[in-house]
Amino acid sequence: MIPTATRQTADERREAVLEAARQEFARAGFHGGSTDRIARAAGISQPYLFRLFGSKKELYLASVRRCFRRTLETMQGASEGLRGEPALEAMGASYGNLLKDDPTMLQAQLQAYAAALEDEDVRQAVREGYGDLYTYVARVSGTDGPRIARFFAMGMLFNVVGAMGLHEQSDPEPWAARLMAGCRDVDVAAE
Repeated sequence: MIPTATRQTADERREAVLEAARQEFARAGFHGGSTDRIARAAGISQPYLFRLFGSKKELYLASVRRCFRRTLETMQGASEGLRGEPALEAMGASYGNLLKDDPTMLQAQLQAYAAALEDEDVRQAVREGYGDLYTYVARVSGTDGPRIARFFAMGMLFNVVGAMGLHEQSDPEPWAARLMAGCRDVDVAAE
């Protein structure tokens, strides 16, 4: 008997393209990302990619939205059944694990923030994604504005720490060691 190839559904193909796009755009950014490489990585033709998304920009925007959605879903899963500080701690830890387990998530986010500086459509997608995260964190934590601001400020600081690879150094420079120690002490001091 000859094995038959399993055909992907349209949703599965779309997801494969979005994953390939996230990888490519995380590596090369919006302008440097190649739709040809994305199509090849997803196992489809470039014309089919454009049938699915219309343009490179629409594909990029879908990739940005998917990245924020994945972050939100990660936080939702971690905080299920929790409220207040325990919810914040679980969401923060899940975000850290997401970035550790899949470094392209951080790369994709940083590329999206950079692209948002010069493109209003990307800026709007980033605002919406970040707004969804903020709204969820505020609702589930039930905390006030300053505490939520500290939560997101620490998340952005962890993004910068991750981008510099400080968390991977066994013998960091003194300033980096003090910064990392301060990160560990912030939540204790806030309580």
